[in-house]
Amino acid sequence: MTLALLCSGQGHQSREMFRLLAAEPEAQLIFEAATAVLGTHPTDFCRTAPEAALHANREGQILCVTRALAIARALFPAGAPGETMVAGYSVGEMAAWGVAGIWSPMDTLRLVDQRAREMDAAGGPDDGLGYVRGLPMVAVQELADRFGCAIAIVNPDLLFILGGARQSIDALCTAALEEGAARAAPMPVHVASHTRRLAGAVAPFDTALASAVMSRPALHLMTATSATLVVDPERARSGLARQLAERIDWASVIEALAERGATTILELGPGRALAEMAGLALPGVRVRAVDDFHSLTGIKAWLAAD
Repeated sequence: MTLALLCSGQGHQSREMFRLLAAEPEAQLIFEAATAVLGTHPTDFCRTAPEAALHANREGQILCVTRALAIARALFPAGAPGETMVAGYSVGEMAAWGVAGIWSPMDTLRLVDQRAREMDAAGGPDDGLGYVRGLPMVAVQELADRFGCAIAIVNPDLLFILGGARQSIDALCTAALEEGAARAAPMPVHVASHTRRLAGAVAPFDTALASAVMSRPALHLMTATSATLVVDPERARSGLARQLAERIDWASVIEALAERGATTILELGPGRALAEMAGLALPGVRVRAVDDFHSLTGIKAWLAAD
């Protein structure tokens, strides 16, 4: 088995996102780090926070990265096998760098906090994301140009994420449906990630990354900047910062994982979106999401069955 771990972006936070981890001793170190950054224990936050706070940019990013780090630690307390690949979608790439051991859990979450703060400072108060499925890229680009938006992420199976002002995203999604899109709608994300609207966040975030202690990756880390493996984190750092204001081609990441021999893919979550995309793009690969399972024991048994 060649395993690929996928670290999810924000948008699928839920009150039950840490359900499998509440009693897992291996996850407690991650929860302690998250509590120091978030200001409250993540499980308590998910249980008691208003819905708007659960999907706020800063809190959502911290929660999603906490989830990936904690699941990885609980599944692989001695570390994942060295041939394992790991990649992350949007803020999930921050989690992927942490899962690969480039930063400590505390440093990973502190950098996520800084990333979110810089994004909030650079973005507009009404910025957001939406998605369009089922139109060719040229048609989606024409819609983006018409409504003053930008394609933020290119996914497999004609699924595009777009960023812009919330009112413009709403209008774009309506027009996309009128032009024959299978689905189109705004997303519960309140920042125009991966578009030029966040250009002001790139330099300060790169400075924050430069101040962190980095180690060589213990796993095969793939960056969405270029769909290539990270050998030297210091050289890849600037690309991680530029991602805030540049389009991500996630379809190329999935293709590159397959080309490098991935036979089993597990999405760490929250959510199943990345697993669903990978399953459609790679029908010959075993693909599941952590959220498909009722226990960590079930996940371990599935991984061992290959």
